[in-house]
Amino acid sequence: MAARCVRVALALVALGLALTLHAQPADRSARETEAQRKLDAIRAELRTLGDAQRALDAERGTAAAAVREADEAIDREARGLRDIDDRIGSQQDELAVLESRQTALQDSLGRQREALAALLRSAYALGRHEQVKLLLAQDRLDKLARVLAYHRYFQRDRVDRIEGLLAELAQLAEVVRAVAAQRERLDASRAEQTARIADLEAQRGARRALLAELDGRFSDTQQRIAALGRDEMAVVRLLESLRDVFADIPQQLDNAKPFAQRKGSLAPPLVGKLLANFGARMPDGRTSRGQLVAAEAGTAIRAVAPGRVAFSDWLKGYGLLVILDHGDGWMSLYAQNDTLQRDVGDWVAAGDTLAGVGTSGGQSSPALYFELRRNGRPVDPRGWFAPR
Repeated sequence: MAARCVRVALALVALGLALTLHAQPADRSARETEAQRKLDAIRAELRTLGDAQRALDAERGTAAAAVREADEAIDREARGLRDIDDRIGSQQDELAVLESRQTALQDSLGRQREALAALLRSAYALGRHEQVKLLLAQDRLDKLARVLAYHRYFQRDRVDRIEGLLAELAQLAEVVRAVAAQRERLDASRAEQTARIADLEAQRGARRALLAELDGRFSDTQQRIAALGRDEMAVVRLLESLRDVFADIPQQLDNAKPFAQRKGSLAPPLVGKLLANFGARMPDGRTSRGQLVAAEAGTAIRAVAPGRVAFSDWLKGYGLLVILDHGDGWMSLYAQNDTLQRDVGDWVAAGDTLAGVGTSGGQSSPALYFELRRNGRPVDPRGWFAPR
């Protein structure tokens, strides 16, 4: 709209000049006055449009900041939820070990009880048998006393073992109860964390709706392209500033194989539906400098090659973003994530999980936006991945 108004203004000026050259003096003065009035009106309209555009841009900035805040809050809560899930898994493993031990002790206790019962039956039978013999032969009294003493010794030993097993089972039962109580507390914490994430998702949805409404009002195509161009330049500047951040990254990684020699053998960051290839227009109007791949929210995004995390944060136009430095000026970018699982400075191997697929940055559906760059310049990723 601004460009159209400028063209109209120039046309009016040209018309005014033409009238000045060909009209009579009185008529020329009237036409000049009318042309000036129209020109002043156009300039006033341009100023009004400019003010409105700046105000709308400020609103969009505020809304984008709110979306960023929601994205980062959800990322923090998701990290907490993963920690709770890890602890629940550990508690579950511990419970399984304890329950297995409890079962073994109960089996042993059963065997000891059966042995004691058999021993008692044997002693009883032996006693009765020997008493009959005693009536017939008094010289067997010493032997009977020794046998009964042995039986009492074995009985005492069995009783001691049973008491020990019962004590151990009692202690084990206390441990099992404590672990189960801790598991219940973790389950409750997980439920609370999940509820907080759901609440944050609702807030993010409202903020994205507001941002979408503002984007709809921000209808001037040239200004939209300029705004997106500023986003692109922000990434270029970021990449330039990151180029020397990790000077200790060796030129050769992973068995002395430079990144450039990995062309045709990289593993894809994820497997999904290709929405936009290099050079194609993406759903938000930008031209793709990489690949946009749709996948379910939360799908693991993996490193295409070894490297070091140079950036792991939110960036306007890209949402939650991870950038890997692979050395020799090569970088890979993974954008629009819902969660970040690596911190700046972390070393990663090919295939390590970096993030989870999401819609951060105000996107409408979950997808990964992936780029390869060399010295800050986009490189078409086609031909770099190993054939499937």
